[in-house]
Amino acid sequence: MSTLSSHRKMRPRTGAPGMTGLRTNTPAVGFTTAALASVTLLSTQSADAAPAEPKPSVEDVQKKVDDLYRQAGSETQKYNKAKEATDGQRREVDQLLDDTAKRTEQLNESRRALGTFAAAQYRTGAVTPTTALLFADSPQAYSDQTQLMDRVTDRQRGVVEDYEAQRAAAAKQRAEATKSLDALTRSQQALRTSKQAVQSKLSEARTLLSRLTTEERARLAAIERAREAEARRKAEAKAREEAEAEQRRQAQQEQTTGTATDTGIGTGTGTGIGTAEDGTATTESAKVVAFARAQTGKPYVWGASGPSSYDCSGLTRAAWKAAGVDLPRTTWDQANVGTRVETKDLIPGDLVFFYDDISHVGIYIGDGKMIHAPKPGTNVREESIYYMPIYGSVRPA
Repeated sequence: MSTLSSHRKMRPRTGAPGMTGLRTNTPAVGFTTAALASVTLLSTQSADAAPAEPKPSVEDVQKKVDDLYRQAGSETQKYNKAKEATDGQRREVDQLLDDTAKRTEQLNESRRALGTFAAAQYRTGAVTPTTALLFADSPQAYSDQTQLMDRVTDRQRGVVEDYEAQRAAAAKQRAEATKSLDALTRSQQALRTSKQAVQSKLSEARTLLSRLTTEERARLAAIERAREAEARRKAEAKAREEAEAEQRRQAQQEQTTGTATDTGIGTGTGTGIGTAEDGTATTESAKVVAFARAQTGKPYVWGASGPSSYDCSGLTRAAWKAAGVDLPRTTWDQANVGTRVETKDLIPGDLVFFYDDISHVGIYIGDGKMIHAPKPGTNVREESIYYMPIYGSVRPA
């Protein structure tokens, strides 16, 4: 055995130093190379990948949440507008369908009367022109033929004309109902879209708040308190301005009254209710403020207009309705009603609008304060008008 072993030839070894005993083109080497390449590629991709976004600061969360609530307010106004259109179109459709049913019954009566003549003529013999008229595509056109009209009685002619009139009216009524139903369908779709948008914004805001730690919640509350304090400070400054203006008004009125008394002419009304021109509330606006105060504590619910809950424009509309003034449903439309007034000239009952998109509104009550329905999770309450950026103000009446 040793002799045979001594004649075996050793197979030459090739390859790079350190890799002796293995050929570089063996499957094992190929697999290893691919594996190394994959690891290298993955490592490079991991290194190049964008790092995870840092957690937003409490201040950023506060700004984001405020913006989401503002967007939700704007979407709520879209919802209110779509809902108002839907309600109106639904009433119109219901009325049209009722009218169409009545018109169809009248058409059937005319058809039965026309059929009576046709049946009588059929019993006497062949199919007569009146019978043919009953089944014609256009009875009136057929009746217009001189030969036929000469052969029918005045009563028959009246039945034909009534049938034609009823058929045309019924066709018109059905077309109007179809058109209104199409409009209703579009409004319902807009209503669903707006509702989903509101819910999406509110859900996003709740998610952001839910991720805050206890410490972050405390910091957020501190930011909110500071914001409220600044708004109160501005309201107090406006209250002082209004008090000074009222003192000047009373002094002027006393002077005027004294002069009038000297001449034997009285000017007082004795009602205790001033006018918008002299800086006090009108009769209507006093009722508006009284109504608004009675609603404090009731919850904000988007799309609600009372009596148990409100959104911002639902509250303002209900308050002015209590004073006998009908306002539109949305903040956008309410902002175009009445007379524009400057912030410095506000009197109780005026409507104050907020944000560039006019997505919020409150009722001014004096001293730089308003009553409003703020946002989901809150109740109707008094607050400084400076808590949010003011867009403008109007006096509805």
